[in-house]
Amino acid sequence: MALTNEQKKHFKSIGHHLKPVLIVAENGLTEGVQAELERALNDHELIKVQFRITERDDRRALIEELSKVSRCEVVQIIGKMALVYRKNPKANKNLSNIHRYQA
Repeated sequence: MALTNEQKKHFKSIGHHLKPVLIVAENGLTEGVQAELERALNDHELIKVQFRITERDDRRALIEELSKVSRCEVVQIIGKMALVYRKNPKANKNLSNIHRYQA
């Protein structure tokens, strides 16, 4: 489900105003983190995830694992923040960041 450059540009503009909904710390992708990630992606489609891990390589590996486990697309990575997207065919228009920030 590769995103086009136009989609990424649009999602980045929406993501700029979002606050992180999920924080991943040293314990990594625990069951609780994965459950919250699933819920957030189903509700909001486009979310920010903050990583509280100091090593850049460890952070990158965890972001890759997160995208594989949740079947989502990484839109952007800046420092310790990742913007991820997964389309929900039955998205709630009141919760979805894509629909709420549609121009």
